Amino acid sequence: MNERVRKFVLAAVTLLGFLTLSDRASGQTGALDHSPAEIVRKYFALDQKGARLDSLSYETLAPFTAWREEPIWGRAVVIRGFTVAEHYSKWEIIDRLEVVVPVSFQVIGSVYFETAGFVPEAGVEEIRVRVKSVKNRWRIVEPVLPPHVGQKRMLNFVRESWVKEAEPAKRERLAGLQEELRKVK
Repeated sequence: MNERVRKFVLAAVTLLGFLTLSDRASGQTGALDHSPAEIVRKYFALDQKGARLDSLSYETLAPFTAWREEPIWGRAVVIRGFTVAEHYSKWEIIDRLEVVVPVSFQVIGSVYFETAGFVPEAGVEEIRVRVKSVKNRWRIVEPVLPPHVGQKRMLNFVRESWVKEAEPAKRERLAGLQEELRKVK
């Protein structure tokens, strides 16, 4: 194969790879040719991993929501997991550019940041997430919920806070919170 043909083939393969990656990326940012349930699932999967627990990782959620600022939350909901109604027959369809997707959380309880307290509230929380086309992308427009964080991630977050805390009284409260979170089954 001569050099010219080899360069052409290499350029074509590179372009094909770029187009494939850009198509995948558009799915991550809510392209309208993808299911709106997909953006809901991705958003809550990141939330479960603790993306809203610090300001630096919050930016990873910006492509999924219509709001630009996250409220300051005094608590986080600790969850075992969640399910998103993937099939459109379970959604409320407002029109072709707006739907409401049901989501169920298996809640363990809530962690209150100011007091480092845990309140067990085992049960199922069901919410309805409104997803709408905003600038030609699916975006979650409501509700704006407090963080819904997985138990293991919350435990790690509390442990990290304990390590960074210098004040003995706060360290003691964080140690107690850590123990409470470990006990929950």
